[in-house]
Amino acid sequence: MVLYTSPFPNSFLSALHSFSWALVFPCVWFGDRLLASFLPTTYEKRQRSDDPCYFQALCIVITTPIYLALLVVSLPFALIGFLLWSPIQATRRPYVYSRLQDKSFANGPPLLTEWKATSGGKSFCFGSANVCLLPDSLARFTNLFNTQARAKEIGKRIRNGASRPQIKIYIDSPTNTSISAASFSSLVTPQGGDVNSRAVNAGMKRTTSMEYKGDNSGSNSSEESRDVKSAVEHSEGEDSPCIIRISGEDSGHISDTEADAMSGQVNVSGPPDPSMETETEGHKGQTPNHKQREGDSGSLDSCTASRESLVRARMADGPGDQSAINNKLIYKASIIKKTSARKKKHMDDIVDHEISAFFPANLDFLCLQEVFDKRAAEKLKDQLHHYFEFVLYDVGVYSCHGCCGFKFLNSGLLFASRYPVLDAAYHCYPNGRGTDSLAAKGALFLKVQVGSTTQDQRIVGYISCTHLHALAGDATVRCEQLDLLQDWLSDFRKSTSSSSAANPEELVAFDVICGDLNFDNCSSEDKLEQQHSLFTHYKDPCRMSPGEEKSWAIGTLLDPEGLYDEEVCSPDNLQKVLENEDGRKEYLVYPTSKNHCPNQKGRKVPLKGNGRRIDYILYKEEGLNLEWKAEVEEFSFITQLAGLTDHVPVAMRLMVSTGEEDS
Repeated sequence: MVLYTSPFPNSFLSALHSFSWALVFPCVWFGDRLLASFLPTTYEKRQRSDDPCYFQALCIVITTPIYLALLVVSLPFALIGFLLWSPIQATRRPYVYSRLQDKSFANGPPLLTEWKATSGGKSFCFGSANVCLLPDSLARFTNLFNTQARAKEIGKRIRNGASRPQIKIYIDSPTNTSISAASFSSLVTPQGGDVNSRAVNAGMKRTTSMEYKGDNSGSNSSEESRDVKSAVEHSEGEDSPCIIRISGEDSGHISDTEADAMSGQVNVSGPPDPSMETETEGHKGQTPNHKQREGDSGSLDSCTASRESLVRARMADGPGDQSAINNKLIYKASIIKKTSARKKKHMDDIVDHEISAFFPANLDFLCLQEVFDKRAAEKLKDQLHHYFEFVLYDVGVYSCHGCCGFKFLNSGLLFASRYPVLDAAYHCYPNGRGTDSLAAKGALFLKVQVGSTTQDQRIVGYISCTHLHALAGDATVRCEQLDLLQDWLSDFRKSTSSSSAANPEELVAFDVICGDLNFDNCSSEDKLEQQHSLFTHYKDPCRMSPGEEKSWAIGTLLDPEGLYDEEVCSPDNLQKVLENEDGRKEYLVYPTSKNHCPNQKGRKVPLKGNGRRIDYILYKEEGLNLEWKAEVEEFSFITQLAGLTDHVPVAMRLMVSTGEEDS
């Protein structure tokens, strides 16, 4: 299959489309600005109430008649442009494939060393997020604004978070449930590969995500960056994590040698240090979205990053030079917590999980939803190319082509990958209703190459990105879309597979579905979707059974009214809130019930679950190579996009084991 690098098959149609859209765009833009001026966000309302001299009201009085007059003037040109634009969409391709040509442009890791499937296995990291990049007036219905600036900032935060070095901390004591401050007195050297890092006989394992300052660290960080880069160079490629082991048998004291050493393995134990349990103060009074520093998540450039920060770690004993240690440890720790197996109802419930202020290090695949605005999609794509080499964007159809009914917005899907894309296909759901029918919501199917065997067999993976119908009460519509999703995916795998029993040219490493499914696993109104057959073929790491979530799973839909509250306006603050049960009840949307009012702020009545989880990453255990096995290593709820979207992104690290021992 040929991947489409331009939306139209020839330059004439591209030029004609550009000309027609140039006639339509002014009318669309003036209408968008006119509507947006009457839909202030809570952030803008607070500015007006706090500043008596705030001139927004005066601006509205002046600009409204101007926008209205220009809208009327642009209408005839928009009509002519629309008559040209609409029929051209019949020839439009369903996506645009962008590959980074100048690899020196990327700040992230280079193309990964090809996996040869001889090391016993490999992990792959998937991320999914609804970023709500609608035209500004429509975004304001979810209390968000300034779509263009948000798109650029979202791209910077994602790439800065994903390009951090991956460092893992293993606690060997099953009774030690917190990390001593002394545990971080040394930075470790890499040990082994993906499988070796998992072969730790530990009662509890915690994985550390380290802060990466990216291109926003300032001039004085160059020496520190070189120090850390030299400390985290990987022995078998950039996916290999650094390992810190913390045992439970020593006295908790650190020798002078250990305190001075900035590399090597650390063996520290003893009672937990209460200083690490104290939460640090987040940034106060930060302005949201475009008002923040470029690429700054409220934590990426902060020394008061999170409550478990390596920089703030102070040694309980030992005469080591603290300033030298802090200079070395410029990264921030985000700890994955795993509950002891003996507390689990089921053995398959043992999954490393965390609420993280960062996207996972070494993020391999990213699926985004609601990237509807085309200008915002371009800005987001340019930022993601600093880390991801391959991006598919502007996915969907327009006008009356390809779907029933008129489509003014595309599907909003965007896919980014560090691995080469071999094939791609898009299908539009034909059963949208109401306002949802104006967008070409559908599913994007991708086949990526992740390695090859020593016999030159390709190792591939399948990823599906989708966004289902959003309107409440339309369970049958979503179930029909889930049926179509499974059928289309099955057809895509058959049409793109070059394997057979007699000629096994390809090996399938994984089959993953990411997206905003717009239903949760706890609401009584969503029972029909919860029992869909999709969940018999694909596994949800956060789900126990229909209607029952795992205890650590939290909701991914934020209450729009509280997006700019000081408690949640930065990634670190939102992380603290989501780790607290009362905080979740205050700022997450909870499963619907007839006894609960829509606005839950300040509610004291009991609520079911830990919030509405409507963003999913599902994986398939069957259909892979017969001797291979896929299992979840880590699952993360990410707060790095706080203030930029009303959804909590999710990420999953999947280990594909080949059954072979390391050589």
